[in-house]
Amino acid sequence: MELRLITPGDAEATRRIYNAEVTGSTATFDLRPRSAEEHRRWVEAHLGAHPAVVAEVDGAVAGFASISPYRSRPAYATTVEDSVYVAGGWRGRGIGAALLADVVRRATEHGFHTVLARVEASNDASVRVHERCGFAVVGTERQIGRKFGRWLDVTVLQKLL
Repeated sequence: MELRLITPGDAEATRRIYNAEVTGSTATFDLRPRSAEEHRRWVEAHLGAHPAVVAEVDGAVAGFASISPYRSRPAYATTVEDSVYVAGGWRGRGIGAALLADVVRRATEHGFHTVLARVEASNDASVRVHERCGFAVVGTERQIGRKFGRWLDVTVLQKLL
């Protein structure tokens, strides 16, 4: 497995992974798949201070992760939120943990102070991966989202860098 910064050439592969989560899971609270243009803009937004990385296995993108601004107000500038997505056929092989560790390392190098993760509460695997990477659960947001006809809670995890 090779971990590397995302490039514009990874847009379609990462869009497929993301859109599978939009339509088939609660890993993201998006309700509509991203268009190619929307995802291209997302990739461009993650080529600088808030990077995204991909995990490549045998020449194929198996997953990706990113850090994004937590909030737009200036006092939050040193806090970021992570996102990690692994393609269905590649789960359970340590790719998510490797991606998370890599974006946390990059967040530290970029001078951020706190990384937050907001995980749909029933996603035990994601909560465990974050805890293994040094995150601690700091709270639960109750019935904060609605998808697939049901209310969803979000577990909030935090890692101080």
